[in-house]
Amino acid sequence: MRKKFFNAKFYRNDAATEMVVEDGKIIQIGTNLPKCEEEIDLNGKLVLPPYVDPHLHLDYVYTGRNDGGKINSGTLFEGIARWHNIKKSQTKEDAKERALTAIQEEVSQGVQFIRTHIDVTDPKLLGMEVMLELREELKDLVTIQIVSFPQEGMYAYKGGYELVEEGLKMGADCVGGIPHFEWAREIGDKSVHSIVELALKHDKMIDVHCDETDDPMSRFVELLNALVMIEGIGPKTAASHTCSFGSVDNAYAFRMMGLFKASGINFISCPTENAYLQGRQDTYPKRRGLTRVKEFLQEGINVCFAQDSINDPWYPLGNGNMMNILDNGIHLTQVASFAELETAFNLITYNGAKTMMLEDQYGLDVGKPANFIVVNEFSVFEAIRKRVEVLASVRKGEFLFRRREPEYEIPLIL
Repeated sequence: MRKKFFNAKFYRNDAATEMVVEDGKIIQIGTNLPKCEEEIDLNGKLVLPPYVDPHLHLDYVYTGRNDGGKINSGTLFEGIARWHNIKKSQTKEDAKERALTAIQEEVSQGVQFIRTHIDVTDPKLLGMEVMLELREELKDLVTIQIVSFPQEGMYAYKGGYELVEEGLKMGADCVGGIPHFEWAREIGDKSVHSIVELALKHDKMIDVHCDETDDPMSRFVELLNALVMIEGIGPKTAASHTCSFGSVDNAYAFRMMGLFKASGINFISCPTENAYLQGRQDTYPKRRGLTRVKEFLQEGINVCFAQDSINDPWYPLGNGNMMNILDNGIHLTQVASFAELETAFNLITYNGAKTMMLEDQYGLDVGKPANFIVVNEFSVFEAIRKRVEVLASVRKGEFLFRRREPEYEIPLIL
């Protein structure tokens, strides 16, 4: 049966007002399209491709208070130490319930694509087992990619390399790493080499927690970029966080941005998380802790925003609302001119899809799956200015949910 969604405003397509869907795919998009068996009025609202969250730790969610929630330094490294103890007591049932709740929280706010980093520095590989099950069980509702991620280090954790590889053999989509956590620069370099070698061996994508520190001498992204450029796999690679790149001098930064463009590497920035974690040892001026998002956009380097944490040992807040992530991100990175705002939604939609290599199945184009969201505004500018909520989410032409617009019991009259 053909469906027509009409009376809409489409992101990045000002000429279209209607979309026809058949067998879960977009078959037409434009104006004055033929009548269909079912016609759905979108009341002039803005239609976007679904939100993408390309960096989320679904095995950690809602564990922020599991050790009493005591925070001393508030740093990344304290969070890792807290998680080391917390994960010892988790059960498969607990881990699955928590992850499912977080996925529901994200999907209920318009997210349909998630990349999750699952800690494999656990001989039981409990988190990986849980996430592989959920990926299959929920595939019709949400697309999940899994990173085999050694939270306590590929080499700092005994047997970490072998556990990362086992996660890949089990079915993870990406190789992960955390070179700045290894015990010496040389070992961090070794881990980056190993990440690329494993990706080539198992034909996987790469997503590295890279330089998540204020230390400007943490420059593992330089080695990662060089190796993937040599192998021609930059577009399959994501460097997450790269906080230190916001602290390096301009001479180094601009040279590296030229090399990033040459490799095609992707960047993931986590605005709320890193604004919270970084700059902890600074007095004033205090660094924001984010990578050079504005400059990446200006240079044509792909960069996107992500949630990262939902109430875990690193970050007490978070709720999977990507509009909140976008709002914080464009403020912290000063990407908020009128011209920049017109394409700012790319940071939580198209750019994330490109990072996850989903471009063949993502977007408001004929032939693509009919996956989209409807937000409660009529223009891009007003949607961002008002931090708009999602009224509906459609997956393969079917509603995952649809809300009524908010109504006042007693309206404000001025």
